[in-house]
Amino acid sequence: MCFYDQYQMACNDFKWGHFRQHCSKEYRTGETCGMKLVMSTIPTREKCKLCTKIDTKEGRVVKEQERIARWVKEEQKGHQRGASIEASQALISTLKWEISELNYQRANNQQTTR
Repeated sequence: MCFYDQYQMACNDFKWGHFRQHCSKEYRTGETCGMKLVMSTIPTREKCKLCTKIDTKEGRVVKEQERIARWVKEEQKGHQRGASIEASQALISTLKWEISELNYQRANNQQTTR
């Protein structure tokens, strides 16, 4: 039950900060007991690493969807973009799979830490 700072992220996730104080249960010099208690909570504006990755991948999905929409309009005017559209659709499905994996990791991390 040693005391640490806690950083509260904008996405309501948290990470442990610096060690602050030993508890009364610790009898070895320079060691911690292994249990973490919050000494102070420090709010931050940034998101956790997983949420940042998710936001980046979601932005790429939106960008690819806009490209596909533009290419479909160009196809109506006579330009051939079939291979490009298929490649973008494959990229979108890969990105959506990666996003779902990151969401699973985030949910798993929240379950184990709370």
